[in-house]
Amino acid sequence: MREKKDAPLRSDAQRNRERILEVALVELTRSADTPLSVIARKACVGQGTFYRNFPSREALVLEIYRHEMRQVADSAAQLLATREPDRALREWMDRLARFAMTKAGLADAIRQATSGPGSPAKPGHSPVTEAADLLLRACEEAGAIRPGVTADDLLLAIGGLWQLDPAEDWQPRATCLLDLIMDGLRAGAPGQ
Repeated sequence: MREKKDAPLRSDAQRNRERILEVALVELTRSADTPLSVIARKACVGQGTFYRNFPSREALVLEIYRHEMRQVADSAAQLLATREPDRALREWMDRLARFAMTKAGLADAIRQATSGPGSPAKPGHSPVTEAADLLLRACEEAGAIRPGVTADDLLLAIGGLWQLDPAEDWQPRATCLLDLIMDGLRAGAPGQ
């Protein structure tokens, strides 16, 4: 009997899938060219199990990307639940910077997976955009930032992070850049 495409995975199948994703994240971050057979071996699964879960390199890379972006996005609500909105926004930007810098190899794998003819499109940033919007609206309601800043505005401003070299000491530059962005967001805020 074949499982339905959307049916929940058995617990052992779910563990295999999660283990593949964990190993693939580490290996593809280290080198975008890591052979899938190496990932399968290090995840302790056979080739059949690997390809049942991820029929292609592209499918694996895009699933890792979606998973990692979802984690960054989900942290926005968690931060808002425990911090003032402007602190939550600033800490979330730090998490986004860490994601960007520590996943540089993964970015190469995504470019490879989405650049060839007939390749899937690069996944959008909608979960991150939604998270940024959630944080910005909370900050605006609290009077902590100037009104009218959009998530697209914020992500465009943060785009300077992608100019930093992840192999160097990027953290002081990222902190300075993100502090500058927060200062700009606060300028003209009703609560300032």
